[in-house]
Amino acid sequence: MPALKKIALTITSAALLSGFVLSPAAAADKDPSDDKQPKPPSTMSSLGGEQLGKAGTQVNLGPGAPVLPKKLSGRSWIVADAESGDVLAAHNSHWRLPPASTLKMLFADTVLPALQPTTLAHKVTENELSGVGEGSSLVGIKEDHTYTVHDLWLGVFLRSGNDAVHVLSEMYGGVQKTVDAMQAHAEELQALDTVVVSPDGYDAPRQVSSAYDLTLIARSGLQKKDFREYAATASADFPGEKKKGKKRESFEISNTNRLITGDIGVDPYQGIAGVKNGYTTHAGNTFTGVAERNGKVLLVTVMNPSAEESHAVYKEAAHLLDWGFAASGKVTPVGQLVPPRSLDTGTGIGGKGATPAAGAVQGPGGKAEATHASASNGSSGVGTALAIIGGLLVVLAAAVFLVNRRWPMAGRTRGTETDATETDATETGTKDAEDTGTAQHTGKAGKSAEDTGEAGKDVEDTGKDVKGDPEGAGATASAAPTDKS
Repeated sequence: MPALKKIALTITSAALLSGFVLSPAAAADKDPSDDKQPKPPSTMSSLGGEQLGKAGTQVNLGPGAPVLPKKLSGRSWIVADAESGDVLAAHNSHWRLPPASTLKMLFADTVLPALQPTTLAHKVTENELSGVGEGSSLVGIKEDHTYTVHDLWLGVFLRSGNDAVHVLSEMYGGVQKTVDAMQAHAEELQALDTVVVSPDGYDAPRQVSSAYDLTLIARSGLQKKDFREYAATASADFPGEKKKGKKRESFEISNTNRLITGDIGVDPYQGIAGVKNGYTTHAGNTFTGVAERNGKVLLVTVMNPSAEESHAVYKEAAHLLDWGFAASGKVTPVGQLVPPRSLDTGTGIGGKGATPAAGAVQGPGGKAEATHASASNGSSGVGTALAIIGGLLVVLAAAVFLVNRRWPMAGRTRGTETDATETDATETGTKDAEDTGTAQHTGKAGKSAEDTGEAGKDVEDTGKDVKGDPEGAGATASAAPTDKS
């Protein structure tokens, strides 16, 4: 018996020692914060390919393909070839999450073709601004002042102005009609994870989209000339307040897409040509971008990165684009960006879950036919092509035309591209970083039309991100959640 006890004690001691030695090593490999992060649903749509319905990172590396970037913290992301529709890699791409102002891409893709010509002038009423959510990001629209449609779209794309969205929605026929049309258009595009509740992406119960859907929406919008031009504009002049007896002045607005304009800690991305960023307290930071390099055009979407570093959404998007350009031709696609329903050839690239998201209101009919009208330079100077982009937009336009040839919009022919636009903002919860009642024209480049009490700070960006605060914009006028894009 003593011998058996000795053997037993030896085995027990060895087991305990192994536990002490191995446990710390295992713990060191695991980020404790991972346990606090929400987990993707066990069942997601597999529209576009079976791999896209699986949780976690999906990539099929071939010989010579680079490994994916390390420390990607987005809850959901996707990188795809804009022309072929090949999804090069994805991570929980069908996870239905709050989209923030990236939803303005769908707003623009739906509404822009209907509000033509863009030189059309409109006098804003108090009622048209009454529905703007508290704390919304604004471009600085004033009631009883006149703006062209072109001006308003610049406010949407560059400053992610919810005030501009609401005015355009009223011009379209009202907010509810706009929401219904957006939902119908999302279903036509097969963006079936998307439920539209507000036209501007302002946080609302049940309002969701996915990285896959936002990429489909961006791809559709980028086929439209006006959409491309607005999304790629770095800065423009916006009409200011008209004072009695004086000439109406203008002030400069800048695009809040930091891969276009750059900022502290983030450089402009070589070849970037749009599209849209967003932020709300519920959505976190969201971003969809398009870039061209050596004739290859890629789309990327990143939703809600958990990284603490400043501008994580832009940095992770840039890393994924770099990887995508390097990996192109060296990976087997994990799925496809599907064509619109009306042009679906039934090639079997769909999958389970290809039905509208729960809560989606079935829109009345399909997508409205797109029409084309040349954008007027107007007072806002949309022709100010970003020097960073240079001639890349021309290359992008050519590449997008190849997309059109793969699945052209109904009635579209060469030289008759439809116009659509996109907006830029950062949303936070149910309120935007800028208070709707404190819009003040600064008249200075790089400053938004309204300041939140600190001159020189954009609603969406101040160089660092602060949890619960729209990209470090500072305190909002109220304690409610902020909504910025």
